[in-house]
Amino acid sequence: MAKKTKQYSEAELIELFGLERLIGNEASPLLKEWLSATTTLSEVEHLLFDDIYENAVQNIGGWQEEDLKMKFISFVLRLGYLKDNPKFRTYFEKTIFATVDTTFLKTKTDFMVAKGILDMPQIPYFHFQEYKPQLNPTGEPIAQILEAFLIAQHKNNHQKPLYGCEVVGKMWNFIVMENKTYCISKSYDCTDKEDLLQIIAILRKFKEILETRLLD
Repeated sequence: MAKKTKQYSEAELIELFGLERLIGNEASPLLKEWLSATTTLSEVEHLLFDDIYENAVQNIGGWQEEDLKMKFISFVLRLGYLKDNPKFRTYFEKTIFATVDTTFLKTKTDFMVAKGILDMPQIPYFHFQEYKPQLNPTGEPIAQILEAFLIAQHKNNHQKPLYGCEVVGKMWNFIVMENKTYCISKSYDCTDKEDLLQIIAILRKFKEILETRLLD
């Protein structure tokens, strides 16, 4: 029987890889720039926005994981302009792995933006983890994002920053990692209309950052 892959905690990853953790929108210039994004919605986009917002306000507390993905997160990603194009692709439920500094890491990313061929991601840029309605007892979303970041750094063969997002129930946090330092944003409540619009603006800003700075 194959040995079960260890699920590391955030603290264990900090210790193993010498990571430095920063918290808050102002703690990292990269994160501060990313989160300062603004956007406007078209008339059609407003209709979708209002629909998913009302659905979340009324129902998110009772949604199971698949409900959260299909009834809400998928539409937020769409409004955030994170969809396939000739330069990058989007991937769901992809397992990635690598041996980093003699430590084997393996994690499943719920959503990933990467350069790739068909269903094979090659250069990851953005990782997204979500759980509902609270922290999953079998794994920490932040730890899984950090594992994905460390694997991506190993595979990408460059020192460009990595971007990600964690969702626990209605709360969204954004994460940037550069070298060994990562920074976690304040929480955004997707059942608050202004926060939801800001979440969409942040996702759209990532697409701009990706196309202008991260793509080879």
